[in-house]
Formats: sequence, C-alpha cells, structure tokens
Amino acid sequence: MSGATVHPYPPKTSFNGGDLDCGNGLLLLIRKHIDPLEPGELLEIVSYDSTVKIDLPSWCRLTKNELINMHAEPGVWRFLVSKGPFTPPEDTILPNEPATTSGSEAPLQQVKLKNKRKKPQMAITQEVVAPHIPASLPEPADAPTIEPLSVMSLGSWPRPRWMLDALHQHLEDRLDDTAFQADADDAVQLAIAAQERAGIDVVTDGEQRRDNYSSFVGGILQNCQLIPVTDLLPYVDDPEQFNKELQALDVPAGEVRHPAVFGPLGRKNPLTVHEVRYAHSIATKPVKVSLPGPYLLTRTMWMECVSDRAYDNREQLATDIVRILREEIAYLLAEGTALIQLDEPVLTEVLYGKQGQGGRTFMCGALGERGAQDEELAFAQKLLGQVTEGFPTDRLALHVCRGNWTTDETSALTGGYEPLVPLFRSLNVGTLVLELCTPRAGELEALAGIRDDQRVGVGVLNQKDSADDTVDDVIARAERAIELFGSERVLLNTDCGFATFADNPIQSARAAERDLSLMAQARDHLRAKYGH
Repeated sequence: MSGATVHPYPPKTSFNGGDLDCGNGLLLLIRKHIDPLEPGELLEIVSYDSTVKIDLPSWCRLTKNELINMHAEPGVWRFLVSKGPFTPPEDTILPNEPATTSGSEAPLQQVKLKNKRKKPQMAITQEVVAPHIPASLPEPADAPTIEPLSVMSLGSWPRPRWMLDALHQHLEDRLDDTAFQADADDAVQLAIAAQERAGIDVVTDGEQRRDNYSSFVGGILQNCQLIPVTDLLPYVDDPEQFNKELQALDVPAGEVRHPAVFGPLGRKNPLTVHEVRYAHSIATKPVKVSLPGPYLLTRTMWMECVSDRAYDNREQLATDIVRILREEIAYLLAEGTALIQLDEPVLTEVLYGKQGQGGRTFMCGALGERGAQDEELAFAQKLLGQVTEGFPTDRLALHVCRGNWTTDETSALTGGYEPLVPLFRSLNVGTLVLELCTPRAGELEALAGIRDDQRVGVGVLNQKDSADDTVDDVIARAERAIELFGSERVLLNTDCGFATFADNPIQSARAAERDLSLMAQARDHLRAKYGH
C-alpha cells in the first residue's frame, strides 16, 4: 500500500526508517529528508518500530512541524508530516486531528530512551566515507605583526537579515553552495568595512558563513551531520530537564544546530581557510580567525547512541579532532593568518557549571556528561597541548568566556580565572583573549601567574552592556591591565563576539561598530601615553 493511498494528501517525498527508533537514528534520517522541503511540503515516514508513534508527535510539537496523519498497519506505521504549518489545498478539508493511535500525545520525556542501544540495520544518514588525511602539511607563511595595544575584533559580527535567510536555506539544502558563498562574500564585505571604519587593528570576516561559532564544523567534516538542538532530546540522559533548560534559555533552540557524528571524522574541505582567504582579499588590516577548540568539540560531538557508532569513547573521537584541527591550523598559517584563536568557553562550564543539576550553558552546547573537574581540566589541557604543539606561539591564541547567548548577565556563569592559570601557562599559545570587563569574570589579578611571554587580549567592553560606556571607561579598564602586565603585553577587545549564534545577535551592527570605535580611540590615547 503506497503512502498516497493511505493519507489525505500525497507526500512530496517518502522514506523507510526501518526499525530505527527516535533515540537510535530515525530523527537524523527525518532531518535529512525534511530539510530540503519547502515550508508546507509533506514528508511520509514509514516505520517498523512501535515507539515511534509515541515519540514522533512530541518531536513534531517541539520542532513546530505538523503531524498531518498517522496510518497503522500490522507492524507498520506511516506518518505524514508537514515541514512547518500545513495549509491544505482549497478543494480539500483538513481533518481536525491527525489519525493517531492511543498514546500518541504522551510527552517525549516519558519515553525511556537512554537504554535503547540496539544497532541500526541501515545507514543513519549517508554512506560513511573514508576520512581524508593529507600526506603532509604546509609550512607557515609570514604574517603581519600585531603591535602592542592593538584593537582586535573578537570574531562574530551581526548578520544582515538576508544573510540569515541564506544561512538557513543553505543548511536545509535549499540554496546551492555557489549562491550561498556569493551572499556570504557580500556580508563579509559589510562586516570588514564596518571594522575598518571603526579603526581597529586586526579584523575578522565576522563568521558570516557560520550558523554559530563552533558547531558549523559539523556541516563541513566528513561523516558528520548538523541537526537542530530540538532533535536531540531523545539522546540526552534527562530529556525533561534538558527541555526545561531549552525553554529557559534566551536562544532559538529550533534554529541552533548541533553536530551528530556517524562515522570517522575527516577534513576533506577546509573549515575556515576559505574565510581567511576571502577576508585577505578585501581587508587592509591583518586578519584573525577563530576556531572551536579541541575540548569544546569533543564535548559537543560526543553523544551516546550517536557518535559511539564511530568511536568507542570520546578519547578516540578526540584523537581525530586533534588531527583535524592541526591540519586546519597548518593551512591557516600557510595563508598568512595573523592570529588563530581557539575558542574554549566550556572550560568555565567545567569549573562553574552545576553538574547533574541543570545549569547547562548554551555557549558550548555540550550535551554529554562530563567527568570530575580535575579530570576534565587535565583532558582539556592534553588536547590543547596536542593541537598547538610545534606551531608559532605568537600566532596562536586561546579565548575563554562564560557564555554569550543573551544580554541577561544573570544567565551566564560566574567565576574567576585562577583555576585555569596552570593550564594557560602550559600551552603553546602567545595570546589569551579573555572576558574581563564583566564582574562575572572575577579579578584581573588572578592572571598574575601566566607566562611572561603571553599577551592578554583584555575584554575592556562588555558587549552585552556597553551602551553607556565612554572612551574614558575603556581607558581606565585598559590601564588596570597595563599596570599588571605592561603596555607591551596588552591587546584590546570586547569580552566576546557580537553574534556568537547567528540567530541571536547580542548587538546590532551599528552598536558593534560604536564599541570598536571606542576601543580604537582609547588605543590612540594609550599608545601616545606609553610610546607605542
């Protein structure tokens, strides 16, 4: 019996999910098939697993897709789902309720999915491919020197509305790569022009091609897939708690995507080299780029019942992540990138997050369980050491903050840097780019133990709360850092980016340009005073 004869409307496309349940890969297949559809188009899902009739209606409600019909046959269930709200053709009448069996309205969190670990009998998404591993890595090329008291863009920049639309269409395979890259080039031109108008010293491309600062790599790496965070409820240990946290966070969780690993990771295409190459082609200033760090990626990508099909444990996953990041860094250095910044905000989640009591921070999207604090910090130190080993110290940076998804200061973590100083000292990074303006970051003096050859990118503006700041405010904050480290070791930046998550910018582009301009004016005063 075909889907067209059992549903009130014909589906645009159909697929057979076999006996996969929602917690064991079916949602990944659904995402693959529903993303390319236009809003309002219909997908038929055929399933042989009885739990799907309970889980799928809940998934539809969470993701704002509409369940139109469910048809049951002996051992087979056929679901008709609309991508988003459905408007029936004018000559038909949509039933008041979808045809469902008893129990279909049970909330998702009541379904015990944690122990559903049966092996799938079909591929989760696409055929697993052999990961690409280059035979050799290029040597670094020369890059401009970043002078003392330089003002740097931290990374992200607010995307224009048309760029957000292009991002979502591209993620859903409704906009081809050529058209997407053309739109992104235009957005990067606007972002760099604003930074250069503000008079800063080191620019970025504004991360215009990324849906967010870290998980974007999941859409580029081999054997990895990006899916909305709302699709991940069946995979977390406490779906009810996770759902409450999503509702409480000031983030469009349905739009934020998360990487799902289904095979050995490989870097066939660059993660950010193309960003830097285009930025170099239009910028008149040195170019910096941000990469998600290895600990962040390991925490983000390791998920029980998904990534354990490719790796026995997260240590094995981390080995490939370290290799991939080293490949990327080598090619970025060969492009003449002035500074490569590894983002590791999740380090503060290890220190100050509330394990087992909620407190998940959306800065990292780290869904899996973490171990004891000392073990996690040692693991992070090991991975960062492996990634940075042997590269030019002065061209590597590490960024740590406490979350950047909302302007509500009470929602982000609080705690000082002192427990991280031993890690900072051990790493082959020449610059620490740190959130320091907000009181949540603790005292600047906690950093007194870092190495003498390490510079500090000092957060002298809190981008979440900077509307009333003046040049004098920025100068005063910079002066405190200069007293501690000396003017030759101080760089100036905001606490974090202006749009860490594409759909949730912290500021408008106009306000972001004003912040950079304030720092540039403060830099001019300080350089005149200290002779730089």
